[in-house]
Amino acid sequence: MYARFFVLLFLYLYEKMDIKMIIEIKEIEYDSPEYKDEVELRDKILREPLGLNFTAEQLKSEENEYHIGAYLSGKLVGCLLLKPVDSKTIKMRQVAVDGTYQAKGIGKKLVEYSERLALEKNFDKIILNARDTAVKFYLKLGYRIEGEMFIEVEIPHYRMSKKLF
Repeated sequence: MYARFFVLLFLYLYEKMDIKMIIEIKEIEYDSPEYKDEVELRDKILREPLGLNFTAEQLKSEENEYHIGAYLSGKLVGCLLLKPVDSKTIKMRQVAVDGTYQAKGIGKKLVEYSERLALEKNFDKIILNARDTAVKFYLKLGYRIEGEMFIEVEIPHYRMSKKLF
């Protein structure tokens, strides 16, 4: 009886545990085994629900972008890409967090890491196209809406930006 109680208590506490403390954020090398995992995650979260697939040309165009991954116990659970636009502006794109781990601070950690990386690379502004369902998330992180809603891959989006200091 006590064993069952402790198992239930452990499961409850584990569920409530702040996994942000054990998430490792790191860069992913293009065309590495980790990159293949990243593409698989982005495909699962961002493309498949829309009936879309990556083309070889799309993936090849990512070669000069910064790829950032969030790992939990060695498993990729989130990612994003940063694409230089000009000498001072970089575009955040393809932000994806595995559904099991959403709303646990992983996206926030990815964005904060990407902002630090952008500053290290001498960029002073991040732009992005946010799905309408993600706008509140980015507003909380200091991003601002620029302009009107538009449709991209059949979904309402807003252009957003943040000046980095």
